[in-house]
Amino acid sequence: MSTRSTIHLVEATVLEHHHLDGEQHILRVQADDIAADARPGSFAHITCDPCLPMRRPISILRADRRQGWVEFLYKVVGEGTRRLAERGEGELLSILGPIGRPFSFDTARRRPLLIGGGVGMPPMIFLAETMRGEKDLQPFVILGSEVPFPFTARPSTVMVPGMPEGVIAAMPLLEDRGIASRLASTRGYAGCFEGYVTDLARHWLDALDEEARGQVEVFACGPHPMLEAVARLARDYNLPCQVSMEEFMACGVGGCAGCVVEVQTETGPAMKRVCVDGPVFEAGEVFPF
Repeated sequence: MSTRSTIHLVEATVLEHHHLDGEQHILRVQADDIAADARPGSFAHITCDPCLPMRRPISILRADRRQGWVEFLYKVVGEGTRRLAERGEGELLSILGPIGRPFSFDTARRRPLLIGGGVGMPPMIFLAETMRGEKDLQPFVILGSEVPFPFTARPSTVMVPGMPEGVIAAMPLLEDRGIASRLASTRGYAGCFEGYVTDLARHWLDALDEEARGQVEVFACGPHPMLEAVARLARDYNLPCQVSMEEFMACGVGGCAGCVVEVQTETGPAMKRVCVDGPVFEAGEVFPF
């Protein structure tokens, strides 16, 4: 879990800023301290423009400790992110991070299933790359979007059991690292599964034998309805599951309690702050069913 001693306030230099379809953007900044402590599931609180006093929380897509850069994938949804999209190379951004409780994974479960939807894709990509560093883990990543994907999909050369005919679209970044991935959407994109990410996940899980399913652990980030569906999926297959919650927040460091969610504990319901008690929770804590 992140602590206040590992949250850094830095003036980060914009290295690259790519503008993609669907008002999506990939921002790379030089932020050595944040890169050193970033973990999959953690996020940063970014001042989008000096004229806007409130920071915006954005999940970390990737981080390189050696080179000291951090990447963010975000979508324009309001004034803050619109102004952030206007920031150019060489400009300075005030960034607070990394913040939050990251994902943790059990290396004994060799077939992790990672599910990301919309702007919930970045933590899954970061997590998949981290897992790939463990030689025995074979992560499978399912990404879903209802706007154009923020990358050009390509046919996969990594075989995945249970995939319906024609479901071959993959994310190049993961494909190049030998990480299996497939894409889902209801928008009819070529090579993508026509439907929800959880429906595609069921195809995959049903194709595994009992021993292989026992090696699955589920991780997810995305809109609340998607996370609820993933939690139900994990319950149906009796699989451990962690979800990263998305909530509006003000301070981002636990002081204002503006991002609380109800979770189930051994002593009953409790209110937890998404920014520091999360954003990652056990799925059964927030979706008890």
